[in-house]
Amino acid sequence: MSSNELGEHFRILTFGESHGPAMGVVIDGVVPGMSLSIEDIQVELDRRRPGTSPFVSSRQELDRAEILSGVFNGVTTGAPICIVVRNHDARPADYDALADIVRPGHGVGWLHRYGVRDWRGGGRTSGRETVGRVAAGAVAKAFLASKGVVVQARVQQVANIKAGAPNWDLVESDPIRCGDLEASNRMQAAILAAKADGDSLGGIVEVFAYGVPAGLGDPVFCKLDAELAKALVSIGAVKGVEFGDGFLVATKTGSENNDRPTPKGFASNHCGGILGGISTGQTLIMRLAVKPTPTIGQDQETVDLKGNPVTLHSGGRHDPCICPRLVPVAEAMVALVLADAWMRRDTSLNS
Repeated sequence: MSSNELGEHFRILTFGESHGPAMGVVIDGVVPGMSLSIEDIQVELDRRRPGTSPFVSSRQELDRAEILSGVFNGVTTGAPICIVVRNHDARPADYDALADIVRPGHGVGWLHRYGVRDWRGGGRTSGRETVGRVAAGAVAKAFLASKGVVVQARVQQVANIKAGAPNWDLVESDPIRCGDLEASNRMQAAILAAKADGDSLGGIVEVFAYGVPAGLGDPVFCKLDAELAKALVSIGAVKGVEFGDGFLVATKTGSENNDRPTPKGFASNHCGGILGGISTGQTLIMRLAVKPTPTIGQDQETVDLKGNPVTLHSGGRHDPCICPRLVPVAEAMVALVLADAWMRRDTSLNS
């Protein structure tokens, strides 16, 4: 199993299982001399943390980051940075009855691929795996901030409820992380109704990267949008990604879709800040289709590992809608790709 790493120059490797002792990440390639504190990492983990509202999982995790290496006196040393987050509210016994049952919507392919699986909350396929991503993303964000780049995300849609343009001053105080209070109120009601019915909802998370210069990306197989798509779809709940106007471009003419250059810059940004696989200097815009949480409170008909029909009575704790907690995860993945692309560009220019 060798697919736990991401990046070429800014590299990460995540580890840990949902109901094991800890989650974590090793980050290699971080430049020495960069200011980095435990608070920089903790603030991002707190945004992802469960148990903070009725709209997310009730699992109570403090998610306290420990930096084991690579940082000294608040400055990166150039050595690999290892960050560990201990699991304090793991309840593996909640899943003992599910050891031989195929859970609908979960990663049963793991068993076919490796001949073994960790049934305790999904193991490595659990959403808790994203703890390491968010911790690493905090480091990537610190690097990008030194370059004037800011990555922000918000929930743009829950079920069929769509939000208007984001008000970034409101996003983090909004329990849905929507930034449109009228839409957020309707989203909250829909999530609570699904939760009361033992069900879950999906949605769309929108990501923006501001201050990205022109010239990031490497055609043809390492195009910036290709690298971003790979990273974002690697998030367990994400089933689709679009850039700029996305699938809407299929309904347009060329004259409508082209971003016309002017002496003052582009007249539009239908492409979402990337053309020919390279950033244009405009804001990067991405949207992620997020599936409903597969663990729900309703009984579901399924089969056991021998193919016999059984009824699944789900226990445990889950998010009625994962979108609010996916916001910092999406930001982290975009930041990681941009940091790597930045270093790749600098390396190629220097050589």
